[in-house]
Amino acid sequence: MEMTIFVAGAIAAVVGALGVVLARNPVHSALFLLLTMATMAVFFLLQDADLVAIIQIVVYASAIVVLFIFVITLLGVDQHEKLVEPHPVQRWLGIPLGLVLFGLVLAITRDDWVTGQQSVVGPLDTDRRSGNVRQLAEHLFTDYVWAFEMTAVLLVIAVVGGVVLARRSGHRAVPEPEAEP
Repeated sequence: MEMTIFVAGAIAAVVGALGVVLARNPVHSALFLLLTMATMAVFFLLQDADLVAIIQIVVYASAIVVLFIFVITLLGVDQHEKLVEPHPVQRWLGIPLGLVLFGLVLAITRDDWVTGQQSVVGPLDTDRRSGNVRQLAEHLFTDYVWAFEMTAVLLVIAVVGGVVLARRSGHRAVPEPEAEP
């Protein structure tokens, strides 16, 4: 079974790597990069490197590829955009939904709320891969959940700020003529 997973992952990794190089659309290239990085995480799991596999997915396959796609989409900012909302109801639905989500975040971060309960399958201690990953997850999602959530909020604010700045800079500044000495 392990050999079958390795061969399937190897084929997917090679197809993804070729797609990164050969794709004409940069967004498609970034998605092929996502495929390649996800298969790298599978290879780490096959080597019993669980924490490195999780870091591969969370940091590289998620954050870095999303950053690439964000930059790729911002490169097309010099094209004329229409700033008309196709569905004006979205803004008014977003405000109460945002408040509900904020309330849920506050409910999750209460001191007496417990995360990391054992799954339906059975206790995590019987799994051979539950050492450091479990301890890291317990600390991250119990002791430091507020800092974890606030980091996510700050990243969302940064993305929204980047989009707003990119949209406002649609007009190009005219360079000033150089003064002659």
